[in-house]
Amino acid sequence: MVLTGAGCSAPSGIPDYRDRDGGWKHSKPMTLAEFIGSATARRRYWAGSLRGWPRVRDARPNPAHDALARLECRGRIARLVTQNVDGLHQKAGTRGVVDLHGRLDRVDCLECGGQVSREDVQRLLAAWNPGLVGTHGAGVDGEVRPDGDSSWSRPDTELRIPDCPQCGGVLKPGVVFFGESVPRERVRDASAAIADADALLVVGSSLMVYSGYRFVRAAVERGIEVAAVNLGRTRADAELSLKVEADCAALLAELVA
Repeated sequence: MVLTGAGCSAPSGIPDYRDRDGGWKHSKPMTLAEFIGSATARRRYWAGSLRGWPRVRDARPNPAHDALARLECRGRIARLVTQNVDGLHQKAGTRGVVDLHGRLDRVDCLECGGQVSREDVQRLLAAWNPGLVGTHGAGVDGEVRPDGDSSWSRPDTELRIPDCPQCGGVLKPGVVFFGESVPRERVRDASAAIADADALLVVGSSLMVYSGYRFVRAAVERGIEVAAVNLGRTRADAELSLKVEADCAALLAELVA
């Protein structure tokens, strides 16, 4: 089984969350409670997402994604679990993917459970709020952040955001926010993969978030070996059988070759 994190997508131009010591590079992402509880917070999120989403939408798989897809094709990888929400593993051709934290290209209604394409939401946001669209997917006054967001300090009280076309409910990106539980079926699928695996490879994750670290703990408890390729410290350093501090794109491409 392979578990990937933000470092796997960094070579594709999507920023990662943490520095080499596991500390935050950016302000913490918005929590679920903030998003649900405050219309102002939702406007702030969508103002940043309006400018940040194109960076994720237009990103292409890098050699790390390609190498993992080729390893799956060769029968070396039984299941790939990713903490990323960019869909780049699927773009690279990997089939057995568990999107642990969801997908940014989908938007869910919190009322009726309906789904909307993120690109459809983008078209409405851009049409209704033309003055907020930056260039090259970047915020006018801030950098793009890992989840297709960008920092935003201007007042956004006039921002128009779409609601659910079916019921008029609140739309939320189809990703697991901080403070939100990972859906049980995804945890179950990933846990089943650990139960069947003879090893776990972690690629580009500091494992600071428990939703990913739990699978290292499960592997250790089963007595299977855990290896990691990551630039910097991980939460599981003391539990790893092997750790390589290297660029994952270059290393995995060399491994496949």
